[in-house]
Amino acid sequence: MQVRAIRGAITVPENTKDAILEGTRELLHEILNRNNIKQDDIISIIFSMTNDLNAVFPAVAARELGLTDVPLMCSNELDVPGSLKSCIRVLLHLNTDKANSEMKHVYLRNAVVLRPDLAGK
Repeated sequence: MQVRAIRGAITVPENTKDAILEGTRELLHEILNRNNIKQDDIISIIFSMTNDLNAVFPAVAARELGLTDVPLMCSNELDVPGSLKSCIRVLLHLNTDKANSEMKHVYLRNAVVLRPDLAGK
């Protein structure tokens, strides 16, 4: 088995606990479903949010989804002028027999602008 990583991102409409948790849950569901990931295969998940989001830790959504044995970490995204706002990003590490080319990275809502090369895959 190899260690692989999957990236993802989603934007949320406002800086509220509900919006951040709902967006994070949606993103995690899509990543797990599109890649057919079992919880026991997840090594860790790193979350980052843009500086305009701070109402709740996105890791709370992962815990609510039952990812209680997975190490989680939250941080702020670099505040680069002109960059996408209201964005939650995920880097998920997992054990898998799949090749890097088989990993399905997930970009939702306005975050599709971050990786237009992956849109529709």
